[in-house]
Amino acid sequence: MRFKHLLLYTTLFSVFIVSCSKNQGADITGQAYVPPAADTAGASGATAARPINIGADAPPANGDNSNMLFGNPSGATPSAVSTNDNYLLDQGYYVESYNATKQEPNWVSWHLDASSTGSSGRSNNFAAFAGLPAGDFAVQSDSYNYATYGFDRGHNCPSADRTSTTAANNSTFLMTNMIPQAPNNNQQTWGNLEDYLRTLTTTGYEVYIIMGSYGTGGTGLYGTFNTITYSKYSAEKINVPSNVWKVAVVLPVGNGDLARVSASTRVISVNTPNINSINSNWKLYITTLDAIEKATGYTLLSALPTSVHDALKVKVDPGQ
Repeated sequence: MRFKHLLLYTTLFSVFIVSCSKNQGADITGQAYVPPAADTAGASGATAARPINIGADAPPANGDNSNMLFGNPSGATPSAVSTNDNYLLDQGYYVESYNATKQEPNWVSWHLDASSTGSSGRSNNFAAFAGLPAGDFAVQSDSYNYATYGFDRGHNCPSADRTSTTAANNSTFLMTNMIPQAPNNNQQTWGNLEDYLRTLTTTGYEVYIIMGSYGTGGTGLYGTFNTITYSKYSAEKINVPSNVWKVAVVLPVGNGDLARVSASTRVISVNTPNINSINSNWKLYITTLDAIEKATGYTLLSALPTSVHDALKVKVDPGQ
């Protein structure tokens, strides 16, 4: 009996610790962790900025399985202009349009299949990206000043979508892949959708994903904010988006991916408010590709023939 009581006490204590960690702003995409002191208290320095390290496991630059096979939604270009708010960054493991004024991505695009996930695990290696054009403020690992604002460093391309190698996982922790995201929005609603999409890759599917955000004004743990600033960084003014969206094209594993897309292809479109009172069920926020295009001004899946694109943009996925 004493052993049983001890086992019960240990289990309850473990649950309590995990619960406390989440309440303190765990930034998760399937695995919980306790954020470093710099992000909860702002008491220590940021981690050193680093460049991208692209390994042999990165998706190909073009063709099947490439990160931007379905097009460039905003016509982003790799122009090294410090005022560029539509700056194309090819990070190997994902491609993005970066907004220098908002100090966050406009959108991030990547390919997901069974080879994307492995045993490298979650690195939690948050860092500023060292490859931005001269003059752009590089958001730091502690820039979100969690103790004041209460927003997670929300991944666009999730950590758990890139666990084939340490280099792959580290790429997702660059701050150019992050947005200020309400903790429940990040950890629950989006975490559940991300888990679902990864599950598809274990049952014979591959997925092309584009995720982004728009608008200004989100509600985290400590209320509603339009921007995040930190006295440590005079150039910092990070936009807090009002909405977070994702479009996922689901295909059976195969070749000639663009040509295989038809009016009957499954396309999951989700758009959520960036609020902490959000429902954890992502299916409640299913919308159409057309609605997201109108909200963002982007042309998504632009590489498809017009007839196919137009047929897909009005479909509402059933969520299963």
